[in-house]
This record gives sequence, C-alpha cells and structure tokens, in this order.
Amino acid sequence: MIPDVDNDSIVYLNGQYVRLGDAKISVLDRGFIFGDGIYDVVPAYKGKPFRMEGHLARLERSLAAIGIVSDMTRDGWRTLVLDMIARSGLGDCMVYIQVTRGVAKRDHGFPKNIEPTVFCMVSPFERPDADKREKGLSAVGIPDIRWLHCEIKSVSLLGNVLAKQRATEAGVDDVLQFRDGFLSEGSSCNIWVVRDGVLLAPPRDNLILEGIRYGLMEEMAAEAGVGFEARAISEAEVDTADEIMLTSATKEVLPITHYNGKPVGNGVPGPVYVALRAGYDKAIAEL
Repeated sequence: MIPDVDNDSIVYLNGQYVRLGDAKISVLDRGFIFGDGIYDVVPAYKGKPFRMEGHLARLERSLAAIGIVSDMTRDGWRTLVLDMIARSGLGDCMVYIQVTRGVAKRDHGFPKNIEPTVFCMVSPFERPDADKREKGLSAVGIPDIRWLHCEIKSVSLLGNVLAKQRATEAGVDDVLQFRDGFLSEGSSCNIWVVRDGVLLAPPRDNLILEGIRYGLMEEMAAEAGVGFEARAISEAEVDTADEIMLTSATKEVLPITHYNGKPVGNGVPGPVYVALRAGYDKAIAEL
C-alpha cells in the first residue's frame, strides 16, 4: 500500500477503472525505465475544470513532440477528465494524466507495435492560503542545469526535483533558475518580473515549459491595463525587480516577496500582483 494517499480512490489505467491500491504496471514500462513519457495536470474548482482545453492541447503537443501515438481523441481526453472528476466526488481537485510509450524490452530505441500506458488519477487540491497570498514566498537563484527541451511536459523531472531540493535545503519556498545569465523558470512554475509597472515574462521557447497560466496572465494584464512584454530577463533585472511572482496550476499566482535573502521591492505583494490576483480569482468565480 502507498502511505499518505487514499488507496481506495479510483484511478484510470489502460481503459479500466481500478482502486489506486490495485493499480499495477510492468517494471519494464518505459516511463519507469527511461522516464519516456509525458503528463499534464488539469485543476478543477467545485468540480469544474479550469482552462482544460489549454491543458489538453499541451498534452497533445507533448505526445507529438516525443512521437507517442495515442488512440485517444481530444473528445476522449475531455471525457476522461470530466468522468474522473465526477467519480472522485471532489470539488477542488487536480486531475493528473500520464502517458508513457508503453511496455517493451529495455532498449533505448523506440520499440514497434506497443501500446502506450495511459494513467489518470484525481487528488484533492488545497488552494494557496491567505498567508502565502498576502505575505508572499521566498526564493533563491540557481543555475538551470536541465535539458534543452523544457517545452515538453516530460515525466523526466530529475532536474526539477533537484531544483526543488535546493530550495528545501536553503529554507525557502522555491528557486529562480537562470541559463546563461537569463531567467528561465522556477522548480515547477513560471516566473514573472515587474519593472516600472510592466509585467515581464521569459519568451515562449524551448527553455521553459509554457504554463497554461502564461496566456491567462497576458490576458489579465491587458484587462488590468498593465503593460506586458515577453523577452529575455537578465539576473540583474531580477535582482532589482519591483515585483516577482510565480504561476502554476497548483500555486495559481503568488508573489515572491524575498529573493536571495533580500526584500523584493518593499517586501510585500505589489500592485501588479494585487491586480492579477483579483483577475485570477474572478476567472475562477466565472467557471
């Protein structure tokens, strides 16, 4: 049995609904052997998925990027997400979908004539609390040592795991990663910088995983009258930022108020964050 999880919860595995405690895959699954697979996570509020089409589109892009062919259509993925939420009986929750290349003899090359392994589960989701929203998070900067295809939402997450461990060991909430002197992202989130009232984001390229909240932040900035610019952001610009914030499906949008042991701006959430936080809450309320 798996500790600290609901082993009686229902999961989907290769076309069947089974108890989590009974779900089994082969030790020769390429997701286990090579990390050869992709995943995505769809958040839901009061049982209603949030920005689901964006998550499913990214899921399909990631599958195509690594050459995994699934019989599941967009309608099929959508139905699976909605069915899993309904079966879970949960309100605020996270729907995790993972697809690996499947089970085969251990060999690096793509095997022929195997079926992908498709797994889906639902977990309760506790939204960021008032303390995080109102006081903010802390972070430190580290080098980005990951591979050059971060745009693929791969299950090969060792670089992200090591980054998060750096944050844990430093006693902070997260890290800001830099490649060749320019901001990429956090351990598992997109990072945003505010300078002179303008919201800055690293460009959409292979060096970051474009979060589904990336487009949402751009939309909310426009609605709030906040300037937006996607471009390379130097370490020096981050060091002297007026505001820093992060976004992800699980963290929503949160301010980083202390960076490398120093306050960001005045050390409290800034006006751009406050406006975007209000926009995010509005988008959830309108589901």
